[in-house]
Amino acid sequence: QVQLVESGGGLVQPGESLRLSCVASGIMFNAYDMAWYRQAPGKQRELVASSTRIGRINYAESVKGRFTISRDGAKNTVYLQMNSLQPEDTAVYYCNADKLLARPYWGQGTQVTVSS
Repeated sequence: QVQLVESGGGLVQPGESLRLSCVASGIMFNAYDMAWYRQAPGKQRELVASSTRIGRINYAESVKGRFTISRDGAKNTVYLQMNSLQPEDTAVYYCNADKLLARPYWGQGTQVTVSS
């Protein structure tokens, strides 16, 4: 049974930081591309950052320079370090695992709220 379990969300003030974690089980972690998506109320889910199995990293323009994605194969975990958070970063953040010719997997999401 595949599980992606996110943690680390919360309520912070503008300018503060959070680190999200996603622990994967039931998949060969190092064979998957891992990514973070987010969905704000009334908006479509959007890609925030991705880390492919071969080490290629990509960020949405809106988070470049503020967010950092990393992965630890020994812990089957992908992280999202979020610095200089702004109210527009408020969303539910989802972990995603994807692989060619296989179905994608999603976590249950973790809420990030940035408000003064």
